[in-house]
Amino acid sequence: MRRSIALRLSAAAGVAGLAGAIALGLPQHEASAATGGVTGYATQNGGTTGGAGGVTVKATTGTQIHNALCTRAASNTPIIIQVEGTINHGNTTKVSGGSCNTAADKIELKEISNVTIIGVGAGATFDQLGIHIRDSSNIIIQNVTVKNVKKSGSPTSNGGDAIGMESTVRNIWVDHVTLEASGGESEGFDGLFDMKDDTQYVTLSYSILRNSGRGGLIGSSETDTGNSFITFHHNKYQNIDSRTPLLRGGVAHIYNNHYVSLNESGINSRAGAKAKVDNNYFEDSKDVLGTFYTDAAGYWQTSGNILDNVTWSAAGTENKPAGPGMASTTTVNVPYSYTLDAASCVPSVVASTAGAGKGLAVSTGSCSVTTGPTSNPPSSPSTSPSTPASPSPSTSQPAGTNLSLASGAGADGSSKAGGTSYGNVRDGSLTTIWSPSGATGDISIKWGSAVTVSRINIREASGSSIGAFQILNGATGAVLASGTGGGVKTFAATSTTKITFKITSSSGTPKIAEFETYAS
Repeated sequence: MRRSIALRLSAAAGVAGLAGAIALGLPQHEASAATGGVTGYATQNGGTTGGAGGVTVKATTGTQIHNALCTRAASNTPIIIQVEGTINHGNTTKVSGGSCNTAADKIELKEISNVTIIGVGAGATFDQLGIHIRDSSNIIIQNVTVKNVKKSGSPTSNGGDAIGMESTVRNIWVDHVTLEASGGESEGFDGLFDMKDDTQYVTLSYSILRNSGRGGLIGSSETDTGNSFITFHHNKYQNIDSRTPLLRGGVAHIYNNHYVSLNESGINSRAGAKAKVDNNYFEDSKDVLGTFYTDAAGYWQTSGNILDNVTWSAAGTENKPAGPGMASTTTVNVPYSYTLDAASCVPSVVASTAGAGKGLAVSTGSCSVTTGPTSNPPSSPSTSPSTPASPSPSTSQPAGTNLSLASGAGADGSSKAGGTSYGNVRDGSLTTIWSPSGATGDISIKWGSAVTVSRINIREASGSSIGAFQILNGATGAVLASGTGGGVKTFAATSTTKITFKITSSSGTPKIAEFETYAS
């Protein structure tokens, strides 16, 4: 098996008492959002409902999560666990009971069923502590961050996997989570999202996986091919060396994902696996699809994908990239209904929806976004306001330095019409323009290090027809402002490395000559 290389990134590297720690009897509707929007293969085999219908409890430590599982009447008694705060080794101990089988060094969901774990309030972070699902079924994990889980060094947890599933696991929905590491195998990290030893009917949706040597695997070896029926949609994979995912045997449906900086390889279908790969956006990456590091071939069906600055290796005995043409080599039929966003708008849709703290926002299936169900927990994370501030109607030219023209600034976007360029919005000229390839799209100004921005000026070219828009913190996806038309827009001062102007409607073709950014 190929050894993960060092990652190309610049990322940084007393047990609580149980008495009174768990609040019982909260209104059950507060977490019902976790059961209302399951998609993909997790809808099959009887469906995935998690803890719907069970009591709702609150936990702020790992020990409290384990205690909630262990004090149920039985191992299949439905329960919804709302989590807030940081869960780590210092507050996670083993708890014993007839309805659980827990461990001190991980969140252990073992030999259980009918459980929802959902982040609420200021958010839930599992810091250096992985979530392990074994011999279990009907589990939902939603709106949490799991970071820096190690398999070597100190402390270690869950074999180095952020979320790992193994040994007869069925019907898992992981949604709106952020999974991240700070390096590859040589730094002590392993996979972000791993499935092995008979794991089936899983959906990973609206999530971020980043800064890791390995995105995740389906099957631990060329003979572990009984893992199947996995859906990945509207996820962002960023700065990953390989395994997005690695699929050994089985079937996976992979659609509307945004892949950025896949450093060595991407979707690796091998050992007879079949991957249906629809309407994804691959950007600044290498060998995004194929069979890699083995002579045991896998297969794929492709349609509607966009390749933006993707490079390909030459084919060899153990290296069979699908590109540059990415022609289909099999046919895959999925048993559920789904609606595809156009690949051109995937970066903007995923930026607005994927990851923890996004208010459970989802795509409408038509390149626009809607917030999560009204039954979301009432104190949702503050990183994505449910009602963005309206921009100032000011039309006067902003004062100060146009940060878009600063040294080291750049531009990118979701798509570009023929004869236009992203860089045209920051060249200081009103005669060159950017237009999206359709009636909607987004354009961004980005910097190598954080700057503070509180005002932008969208200078439209003659004949432009911008309708509704959103201004996003491109680094987090948070909506800063919304409104209609071009001109000067003001919002709360934001420190970021990227500001995105997202056009969500127009009466014709938007034409932006300059995208100016200002500190005040």
